[in-house]
Amino acid sequence: MITIQETEIKERGLLAVNRAKELGRPILISEVHHIEAINPLSFFNIGKDRYCGERFFWKDPTNEIVLIGLGISKQIQSDQATDRFFHVEREWKSFLEDSIIFNPYSKMAVGPLMFGGFSFDPYKEKTELWSKFADSLFHIPKYLVSILDGETYLTTNIVITPNDDFSLFSKVLEERNQLLHSLKQDHGAKSAVLLETTEISPERWKQAVDGVVKELTNGPLKKVVLARELRLSFTNKVEAEAVLGNLYTQQPASYIFAFESNGDCFIGATPERLVKKRGSEVFSTCLAGSISRGITEEEDRILGQTLLNDQKNLIEHGFVVEMIKEALEESCEEIILPEKPQLLKNRDIQHLYTPVIGKCSNDASLLLLVERLHPTPALGGLPKKAAVEKIRQVEDLDRGFYGAPLGWIDYKQNGEFAVSIRCGLLQGDEASLFAGCGVVADSNSESEYLETSLKFTPMLRALGGK
Repeated sequence: MITIQETEIKERGLLAVNRAKELGRPILISEVHHIEAINPLSFFNIGKDRYCGERFFWKDPTNEIVLIGLGISKQIQSDQATDRFFHVEREWKSFLEDSIIFNPYSKMAVGPLMFGGFSFDPYKEKTELWSKFADSLFHIPKYLVSILDGETYLTTNIVITPNDDFSLFSKVLEERNQLLHSLKQDHGAKSAVLLETTEISPERWKQAVDGVVKELTNGPLKKVVLARELRLSFTNKVEAEAVLGNLYTQQPASYIFAFESNGDCFIGATPERLVKKRGSEVFSTCLAGSISRGITEEEDRILGQTLLNDQKNLIEHGFVVEMIKEALEESCEEIILPEKPQLLKNRDIQHLYTPVIGKCSNDASLLLLVERLHPTPALGGLPKKAAVEKIRQVEDLDRGFYGAPLGWIDYKQNGEFAVSIRCGLLQGDEASLFAGCGVVADSNSESEYLETSLKFTPMLRALGGK
């Protein structure tokens, strides 16, 4: 059993209570403990009863960082469309002001951290589908497990108001030890059985693709990414724990994420990093152009070579590389960029891939980089502003968090955001899956439709549909 002793807790608790009273406003007290190894999925699962709707999960493709949050000590949310990245950053920094942080470890992603993301387009009319998610939504968890290179840390975040007294700490200590003790009783999750798969207006979607192709031939637009939705119905409630377990096993080379809000869960396995910041280093990924995996090694190699030599895909990939380079140049003194793309192979799909590294100042804003990079041409199009306006006009889908930045920032302003693709929204006994493709002047609506069908595969398999 893992039990955390009341190390100096009385002294720390009194310090926080007095600080909140002096300032006349809520303050954060946060403490970090190094704990023995635990199964990350088990920690997510044990939060089901007490913290359902208030959990998140994150794993990067290399297993370098795994984060699991339970409970919400503070929520940063807004449906304000203008300057939304700036407002989130300002509120995060304001929340950290005067906080009391006991963290003897110098690693990133340990200590106070916020997890969440932004909708794809805050100016798009919102539908019932995404009503549980604000256009900007971040959670600072009550309990955060950070697994970094195999070492496990537990951060406890408590918000103290001027009216609180020391009894709050006793309650949190008891709750925390109960939580860790219950890790032995994790029973996993049951899978729901898929009843029906409904394609949402496929013919209308193909017509939209054809209409955009005509405009691309004669107008200033070079590329527009159009997405569509599958709606799945199940015999009973789809449990996030079961889907997450499947993704964790089936898609180890992807970012695995789950983000709950008010009973709904946004979940997926995306191959695409938007941006990562570690001190003065910035990392981004250009991912555009895709083809299926082969059944045999030889077939897979031939498909990969076909993609590496395909002019349409190479041009599309080049757009993304150029845009990401320009976005990073505004904050970075130096950028390292390979001359040619390579292949990134996932279980079902292989992509053209170019890694980008930048050197910036330590205090460069990660959310400013996120704002500049979103949406990349791989999810929006080119030119960016005109492409997003075209998507808003012709796409029936309310994308919500699909195709948008999702990730985390710690209190030292390090963090990482992925592009939320290969994903779905779980809602009771139903789920929506999302997939898009880049439409260019020589696109064919039928082949683009088949490409989106391929991109549904990872989530369909995780939900028991393939």
